[in-house]
Amino acid sequence: MTILTGVSLFVSATMTMAAYTPIERGSGPLPALFEERATLPDHVVYRPAKPGPAALPVYIFGNGGCSADGTSSRNHLLEIASHGYLVIASGTIPKAQPKAGAAGGPLQAQTATHLLTDAIDWAARENVRPGSPLRGRIATDRIAVSGWSCGGLQALAVGSDPRVRTVVAMNTGFFNDGQSPIPGIVSDKALLGRLHTPVLYVLGGPDDIAHANGSDDFRRLRSVPAALVDIPVGHGGTYMQPHGGLAAEVVTQWLDWQLKGDASARARFAGPDCGWCGDRRLTITRNAAL
Repeated sequence: MTILTGVSLFVSATMTMAAYTPIERGSGPLPALFEERATLPDHVVYRPAKPGPAALPVYIFGNGGCSADGTSSRNHLLEIASHGYLVIASGTIPKAQPKAGAAGGPLQAQTATHLLTDAIDWAARENVRPGSPLRGRIATDRIAVSGWSCGGLQALAVGSDPRVRTVVAMNTGFFNDGQSPIPGIVSDKALLGRLHTPVLYVLGGPDDIAHANGSDDFRRLRSVPAALVDIPVGHGGTYMQPHGGLAAEVVTQWLDWQLKGDASARARFAGPDCGWCGDRRLTITRNAAL
């Protein structure tokens, strides 16, 4: 695997992918890049190119389809990183545009669930490692796990880790029949009872194939604060829209509340006149604990 770091990797990634999707930097105050790191195989790290003075909270992400393409949701991930987050996705940077696979093939996870936990472990090590450019700059006490579809199942499975401060489950939910059709991926509603942090579900409306599963998950969450945001775009979400689209805006504000304690971000979700409550682009449902 070729390891490229810093701006040099950003340039290389641009050359590799420019043929089919321009590379963004995010719309936040800290333009972001992504890279592979020799100390963290099988992951892609997204971060501000020039971090500010504050330590970076951490956002761990499982890809749609549990894909090994750690850039498949790069607009979403670059957007979050540009708002002052260290973002880590499972997988690697593809060296060429992925070829379309045969339709109707069996579901298969290309990345293992433990990669999300490995990313948390790495962030803790990197924050204290002598010579690390991120030494002392990672907020290891403020970690979110997230993922899309199959990757969201991975995030829910590791959400009980005591180091996790919030879970963001996107276009996903444990299968209502209790059976996972994806080898190696757990689907068990009982795991919802182990979650100990606030949880945000972002679903794609009635046309989202995960809508019934995710909505059922949300209804079962009673002991932890939880919100469900429905954006009527289907299962594909807004990940690769410019700056990650509306979903990235919602998720960034959720993280700003949960991991940075931002009062204005909190007001978007909490209270009788919450900011998202009157936004016609989406619907929001909150449980009694929020």
